[in-house]
Amino acid sequence: MSLSRRRLLHGAAAFAALPLLARAQGAWPSKPIRIVVPFTPGGTTDYVTRLVGTPLGEALGQPVLVENRPGAGTVIGVENVARSAPDGYSFVTVANSFCANQTLVKKLPYDTLKDLRPVALMGMSEHVLCTFPGSGLKNLSDLRAQAKAHPRSLSFASFGNGSSAHLAGEMLALQMGIDLVHVPYKGQGPALADLLGGQVTMMFGNWPEFRSQIAAGKLVALGMATAKRSEYAPDIPTLAEQGVPVESNSWNGLLAPAATPDAVVQRVNAEVNRALASPAVIEAFHKGGIASLSDTPEQFAAFIKSEIAKYGDVIRRAHIEAEG
Repeated sequence: MSLSRRRLLHGAAAFAALPLLARAQGAWPSKPIRIVVPFTPGGTTDYVTRLVGTPLGEALGQPVLVENRPGAGTVIGVENVARSAPDGYSFVTVANSFCANQTLVKKLPYDTLKDLRPVALMGMSEHVLCTFPGSGLKNLSDLRAQAKAHPRSLSFASFGNGSSAHLAGEMLALQMGIDLVHVPYKGQGPALADLLGGQVTMMFGNWPEFRSQIAAGKLVALGMATAKRSEYAPDIPTLAEQGVPVESNSWNGLLAPAATPDAVVQRVNAEVNRALASPAVIEAFHKGGIASLSDTPEQFAAFIKSEIAKYGDVIRRAHIEAEG
């Protein structure tokens, strides 16, 4: 079934459910809706949430308020929404770390699969592996040679323990048979600042935030973590082309407390998909190097389970442990 056909069917289902929702809750929504972003402001997750939140609020007739609650590898923000009333007024935008935490964090304060329900996928940013100009590295051959000659002399930054950037770095080290030092940060912004300053050797980062630094010569791209050459960076070789098939990205999706009514979930899913198909969002995503990932709640749920399995394997193989 085509994406446009799916959107029409989901939209019809959502609007058909509105009378039931009205009887159960009164006129929903009757007050502002909040979306928690468990990251610092300014990153891709924050950008995607605010970009989609504007037309979502217009369609629902209520403001969508974005609330940044970073910390503990996104656990703080996710727990806040998991413990919120399931009344259709609280949501959280999660990323890859939400799935990694299922294996990484031994005592999560919520049940990943039972306390939250998937609502809608939104966007995905490809990862590029970068270093600073003074590192002397130009490609993976240089990286391998230096890492073999001087074990644990090279470091890689990430935007948090268990984040997609962290796990990508571990996958790279495993496949190349080298030993790298992981340096976690509380968000991509501070990690990028230290990478630009040469405090860390390299980092897997979201293409939207890294492309201007690459174009300005402030960062050196060692390769794209994509299956084939990116449409956004066709001149940059993939890691796979250099013999190391690491694929990595940062995706974003919307979750709600588990008992949130089906009618709310279906309506929000339909409106998010409608926003993703709007010319303004399409243009902003394209300019930002972000791919749209509109889908159904059920397909998003299946995606989450597959991501949990994928990251769980990497965490166990690399013997990664949660901080603290």
